[in-house]
Amino acid sequence: MKTETQDYKSIPGWGMDIDEDNEPTYPMKNYTGDDHKRSNYERSLQQIIDVELLKSNERPQYSAVFGNTVPPSGLSGIIRRYAFKHSEDRYRHWIPLILADRINTWEGIVEDLAKGIIPNLFAERGIKSELKYNPKGLAKKILVTAALSTIIITVLRKKK
Repeated sequence: MKTETQDYKSIPGWGMDIDEDNEPTYPMKNYTGDDHKRSNYERSLQQIIDVELLKSNERPQYSAVFGNTVPPSGLSGIIRRYAFKHSEDRYRHWIPLILADRINTWEGIVEDLAKGIIPNLFAERGIKSELKYNPKGLAKKILVTAALSTIIITVLRKKK
């Protein structure tokens, strides 16, 4: 294999952080001399795995620290388990995870209702903030939802 020497100074932006007068983070960055030591850090102790934990098939070990308050369960858990069987560079991984998040939201609402808790959907969906910071967007969402609901109800009534 042939290696070529390249004049790096001819590459635009090469070595721009060497000169303090031309370095973008200077003087904001506080140089401590540790910049080159960050790859030699001591790995955190492994958190005890006490719930089902989904791990990428591209990584050899679990993350040292992870969230364990909401383990995968129900239909969203099944979809998440399916997603983690596939590589992270595939739609078969990410699209099911997005779908599982949406389904998990509805599972949470059903779970609340089963426990006798009436969820405050206005607060949980951020309606107050939406009204304050994006009233046009909220009005559009309401109109689109009302129009779609009307169309669906009309179509379902005609089928009967």
